[in-house]
Amino acid sequence: MKLFRFGAFENEKPGVELADGTKLDVSAFGEDYNEKFFATDGIARLSTWLETNAASAPKVVEGFRYGSCVARPSKIVCIGMNYAKHAYESGATELPKEPIIFFKSTTALCGPFDQVIIPRNSEKTDWEVELAVVIGKKASYVDEANALDYVAGYAVHNDYSERAFQMERGGQWVKGKSNDTFAPLGPYMVTSDEVGNANDLDLWLSLNGKKIQDSNTSDMIFQIPFLVSYLSQFMTLLPGDVITTGTPAGVGLGMKPPVYLKAGDVVELGIEKLGSQKQEAIAWKATV
Repeated sequence: MKLFRFGAFENEKPGVELADGTKLDVSAFGEDYNEKFFATDGIARLSTWLETNAASAPKVVEGFRYGSCVARPSKIVCIGMNYAKHAYESGATELPKEPIIFFKSTTALCGPFDQVIIPRNSEKTDWEVELAVVIGKKASYVDEANALDYVAGYAVHNDYSERAFQMERGGQWVKGKSNDTFAPLGPYMVTSDEVGNANDLDLWLSLNGKKIQDSNTSDMIFQIPFLVSYLSQFMTLLPGDVITTGTPAGVGLGMKPPVYLKAGDVVELGIEKLGSQKQEAIAWKATV
């Protein structure tokens, strides 16, 4: 099943894309795709509801805005330097022996086709195509062998990063990861049964039409079952939480000389089976 959310920012409605590509407004189901939905076996309940109600559910008219495919979760947990070539291009002299963990503010969430705002005083806004894992049920001290039982599905995520804020201002990376629009998620959350082996998906990113990231999730240093289990040893993962699993080589930081986003640049990215995104970069402007 492909779940999506559509409509105005922070007023999105739930939708489902059927196998034939038909997009349905499932607002009548009465729930958003949030912690409660996932915690109460919402995917199975929605599937059952569709058996009876799909024919009467209104179709979503083309031209709509996609929102984040998951309503604001309790946390976005990020894995750093999880592809070897990216670790080296970022300046690492050796690969991490355990996952590098940081957080991204949930206020950074936006839709997959929304504009990305280059923050005020930013000169080093960068891109990172990543596979996002959506947790389906409460996970604490999970064994790796059972870890995938706790995964609801997967989505495309662009882990935008302001490198100066992240690496030159002291403290933790979260400062460079959390600006508004720095976490476009979607267009879909595709359920685990449709994706199959999420550690064998092609992923890519293009800047102004030139492909600069091109890899496969099999190149991860730490793969998804390990990551879910590992994180659950240190924190409780709640239904709807997002784990974003790192990016392959090809980020602006790693280019010689480095290349960063400027207003008017267009970033396109995608992951096999999960869909694609497109963002235009714009400069920050004060709002009244």
